Parts: sequence; C-alpha cells; structure tokens
Amino acid sequence: MQCNISRTFCSLALLATSMLSAQQDVHRKPHVAFTRTLTVGTSTLQVDFADGLLDLPRTAITDRIQQAVHAVSLYYGRFPVSRARILILPTANRDLHGTTWGDREGFPAFLILHIGQSVTREELTSDWIITHELVHTALPSLPDDQHWLEEGIASYVEPIARVQAGEMPPESIWADMLRGMINGEPERGDHGLNNTHTWGRTYWGGALFCLVADIEIRRQTHNRLGLQDALRAILRSGGTIDKEWPIAQVLAIGDTATGTHVLQQMYARWSTAPVPVDLPQLWRQLGIRSTNNTITFDPAAPDSAIRAAITRPGAAEF
Repeated sequence: MQCNISRTFCSLALLATSMLSAQQDVHRKPHVAFTRTLTVGTSTLQVDFADGLLDLPRTAITDRIQQAVHAVSLYYGRFPVSRARILILPTANRDLHGTTWGDREGFPAFLILHIGQSVTREELTSDWIITHELVHTALPSLPDDQHWLEEGIASYVEPIARVQAGEMPPESIWADMLRGMINGEPERGDHGLNNTHTWGRTYWGGALFCLVADIEIRRQTHNRLGLQDALRAILRSGGTIDKEWPIAQVLAIGDTATGTHVLQQMYARWSTAPVPVDLPQLWRQLGIRSTNNTITFDPAAPDSAIRAAITRPGAAEF
C-alpha cells in the first residue's frame, strides 16, 4: 500500500499496518549515530538517530519533534511523562510512521519513528504521525479489546492539539473529520467497538467516540468543560503509557473531572453494540459547512460555540 504523509483514509490504514514491523523493530539494537536531548518543563526526551541516510538535516527532524512535543504539552497542560526515548530509523523511501510503547529500556515511553531518506521538508512540516505517537504517552495501556480507545484518543487529540498550538487552522481538521469520520461508523455485522477490530472502527470509530463524548460533555456542562479536561485529569492521576489500568478506572476519573457520566454511559452502549451517528446532522449542529471543498462556519448553529471551544487552547498547568 502506497500512501502519502497527509492525514487521509490511506495514511491511517498505513499506521495500522505498520504495527507488525514495529513489533519486530523494538527488539532490534541498531547502532546510534547521533543523540540529542530535548527538554520541556521538567521532562526530557532522548532523540537517537540510528545509522542511515537522510536527505534532511537532523536538526529539521528534531525541530519537528520539538514542535510536536509543544503541541502535546499545550493540550495536556504539561508533557505526559518525565522521560521518553525517540529512536529514529531511516528507511530507503519517503515513508513516515511510528509506534509507541510504555516502560521500555528504562524509559516510561519509547517511540520508534521510521523516517524515509527522501522525506521533504514540506512533508515533515505537515506531518501528524509524530504528534499522534506522542499523544499515546498520555493514556494508560489498556486491554486489547479497548485498543480502539487508545488509537481513537490519539487520532482525535492530535489535530486539535496542533490547532491549539497554532500549527494549522481549525478549518483543516474539520475538513478531515468530514471526510474521515464516516469510516468509523458501524457496518453490517458490527458488534461494538470492543468486538469489531477493523482499522476503520479502531481508529476512526475511536475518534468518533471521542468527538461525540466531547460534544456531550460540553452540552452537559454548558461548554465549561470538555474531553480535554477529562484527559488532563487522567494524566494528573498518573495515567501514562507505562501503566496498565482497566478501562473502568480511566473512564471514572474522566467523568469525575467533568462532573458527568458521559464516558461511562457511552462506553456501556458503544463497546458491545453498534451505535450509528447521524453525521450530517452533527455537522449542521456544529455549524460546519463544506462547499466546493471549502470549509466555513455558521455562527448561528446550535453548537457553534462548542465547535469553537474544542479547538481553543486550555489553560497551561506547567
């Protein structure tokens, strides 16, 4: 499968299929040719470059990682883990994909990033994979049946974090959601997110769960709180990738932080049965219009303020 690095149907599928090769890579011990340490708040990230050719200078890659670290730190109020290792494996193509583990080689978080030799500066600038992988560090490792929540949160939070950090306009992520969320809808034979492990339901289905939960939390709290507040509370409670928690614990902490039961109630329905979402109606309520591939916002829509609040930066905690 050939895919570009943009956030598309194809690239999310590539991210899913890359996991097998990554499982093999984690056991490799490649020679490290260069190391740079990044610092954000009280956290340090060790960026190791394995031997291999890259057309771009290493500084361009570490600068992009630093930018992704900033976006994730802004969304969560701080960088999720105290220490992380990022291993760059150059490849002989224009590919870019990654995988993240918890509690490996003495680090709370360990990321492997495959970066193609001929990746361009423009492709690196528009990359979303690095941010996606860093978001994974801010959630405990869940049982296999709930893998969809891990990937769903990373898929949903990544573009919002980048908008909050000023990397791109909000119109771009709503355009991606209009194109992509339909891939997360249940199809015939679906038995809920815990039991339907297709890539569409795992990535887009998990992201759709997050979007609907975010909107419902904001409706119930009169737009004072959202999913971002729930996820920050999980992180403050020690819920990082190096921990293994049952999903009930994760959802209970999130709901307590927002004073709602949205996450637990949605999980009870979505986990074991197909729950379709009327997406055209959802976009109308949020005030999102698509005309000739151009996104505009309707400020008079019922949930227009919620749509704006989702991409508004939260208060810093560090």
